[in-house]
Amino acid sequence: MFVLGNLLVALGQILNIVLDVFKWVVIIRALISWVSPDPYNPIVQFLQRITDPLLTPIQRKVPPMGGLDLSPIILLLAIIFLQLFFVKTMIQIGYSISG
Repeated sequence: MFVLGNLLVALGQILNIVLDVFKWVVIIRALISWVSPDPYNPIVQFLQRITDPLLTPIQRKVPPMGGLDLSPIILLLAIIFLQLFFVKTMIQIGYSISG
């Protein structure tokens, strides 16, 4: 059973790193959107391709308030929730299984 526990711990830690990186990608995307970037810039295109699948559904449900797009804030809160609840729970279960 310790192998399954170690697997859960490792997967939880990797997921936490992935979520941290994605959190920074969302922050960078939000900051770049303030300066009206060149849409043909490859970095801007990459950031949009990575974040749009998660930001677009949020933007449909939460309209901009006074011209301010709240979708990156909502996405960041969701990522933080996943890190604090799901990842932490996954790692704790892994530790309890492995002994």
